Amino acid sequence: MKRKIAFAGIRHSHIFSLYDKVLAHPGLELAAVCEEDAASSLLSTRPDIRLTDTNFDEMLRNRECDIVAIGDYYAKRGSLAIRALKAGKHVIADKPLCTSLAELDEIEQLVKSSDCKVGCMYELRSVPNFATARELIRNGTLGTITQIQFGGQHPLMRGSRPAWYFEPGKHGGTINDIASHAIDILPWLTGLEIRRTVAARTWQAFDSGCDCFNDAAQFMLTLDNGCGVLGDVSYSAPDSIGFAMPTYWRFDIWGTDGMIEFNCADKYVKAYLKNRKDVMPVPPHVCPPMDYLESFLRDIAGESVDLTTAVVLRSTRKTLEIQKIADQA
Repeated sequence: MKRKIAFAGIRHSHIFSLYDKVLAHPGLELAAVCEEDAASSLLSTRPDIRLTDTNFDEMLRNRECDIVAIGDYYAKRGSLAIRALKAGKHVIADKPLCTSLAELDEIEQLVKSSDCKVGCMYELRSVPNFATARELIRNGTLGTITQIQFGGQHPLMRGSRPAWYFEPGKHGGTINDIASHAIDILPWLTGLEIRRTVAARTWQAFDSGCDCFNDAAQFMLTLDNGCGVLGDVSYSAPDSIGFAMPTYWRFDIWGTDGMIEFNCADKYVKAYLKNRKDVMPVPPHVCPPMDYLESFLRDIAGESVDLTTAVVLRSTRKTLEIQKIADQA
């Protein structure tokens, strides 16, 4: 029996990848597409997507569905998730799931009092060479992990960004926007949880035309074993190059027995080990790891997966806490 899924909000292009996955999935059926502000949505860029509803609460009442997929502007997502959970629906969202800790508290309480599951579009887990890096770390090739540096620098491409990015109260912060991927994947890669945020900062470095949008963001963390983490998730990549730079989700990870570097642009993980004088290119796995949608569906089914509701909520909380520290600073 197929699970029915309804989409709420077409305000960021990320949601299109989930929409396409749903259409291709044999176990899912598209039930509805709701957009309460069609004029400001991205529906015009996907004429194949048929709008069925313009009121979210009416869609919940009138459309038969098991799952609600959320792609509205960031600050609206938390309220949509809460209303969907109250209606007994599972929720999967583009990141970030929400923009406030108060919303997350309510989402967690609703999950605890129901059988509902929450998923998030954490796509880095399904990058093949990231899974290779995880195996190298988890099998002890690097020894004890001591330091991590990563960059998730994006191009701003303001002309093609949704206008709501630059409207007060709708974005929620660059750390919560971009760093959520890294905050999710660090424990998955290393087996270590994030213990403490040492420092966090956001500021306006490039986009001088908008006072409410800080486009630069950096932070420092420590993991369970004392490993230090330095991250930069700024909108600092040149628009002309886009997402093709090797610094787009590049990770450098050091251990007592060597280090590795890998990113989204290269197929191989580069390993520099203490018992070798040359770089060792490590090819990716032939079989890619499970993606976020399959993990979510298996979590609903009660199967054992790495990316569970608890992991999604924990990653969301940690990211929001780092964003809060940066905002207070």
